[in-house]
Amino acid sequence: MNNPLVAVAAVVIVAGGAAFYAWYTRTQPPPAPVPPVASAPPPPAVAPPLPAIQHPLPPSPPAAAPLPPLADSDGTAQAALVELFGRDALVRYFVPDALVRNFVVTVDNLPRKTAAARLRPVRAVPGPFAVTSNGSAFGIAADNALRYRPYVVAMEGVESKRLVAAYVRLYPLFQKAYEELGYPNGYFNDRLVQAIDDLLAAPDVPSPQLVQPKVLYEFADPALEERSAGQKIMVRMGPANAARVKDKLRAIRKEIAAQPPPS
Repeated sequence: MNNPLVAVAAVVIVAGGAAFYAWYTRTQPPPAPVPPVASAPPPPAVAPPLPAIQHPLPPSPPAAAPLPPLADSDGTAQAALVELFGRDALVRYFVPDALVRNFVVTVDNLPRKTAAARLRPVRAVPGPFAVTSNGSAFGIAADNALRYRPYVVAMEGVESKRLVAAYVRLYPLFQKAYEELGYPNGYFNDRLVQAIDDLLAAPDVPSPQLVQPKVLYEFADPALEERSAGQKIMVRMGPANAARVKDKLRAIRKEIAAQPPPS
């Protein structure tokens, strides 16, 4: 303030008011106690909304017999594979134990960086990984694709509609396994579509170069090595096999993602 008298007056008024308040509160009887006001209970916690289902499956037709519990489902899953592929194919290509759980785990892991081979429902491709060598440079040998060919032929031998019909019939088991895997609010068919889309996005690399930093071979291209486990499998099986697998995956995707999302 420019005028010192105004400043002094302001201090006196404030000090006088404070002194009057102190005297008044000493001379007045204490106020009657005010009963406490009950506070309103906190609002209940609102659970986060469930994720919307993107690719609902059509309802399964009534089964002749109810599905078994997930822990006892191997016999049912094996019977479905025999119906689709034949008994010889079941023995040759599939791991008969924990079929539903291992299928769900593998589907969930394929779009990730790594997928545990010991949990795959399909037996490992026989024979060693065939490579070519030119000094310190390595590549995938053309004969390596032959190791995958029987699997591709077996897959092509089953009509996509029949394959999906069996999947829909057993779907409650797949969903239960997916929930037990740690996705109580997830929808397994949505994850399967994501895995298929990831496989379809695998690049066409006719002659990828390899390196061998330790025991196992890796792709020399860091960008290729950083791709998902599923995409690297597609590259390793060779362009011709990968093209045939992608054709089948497109047909399967058309069947399991045909229903419009619920409104």
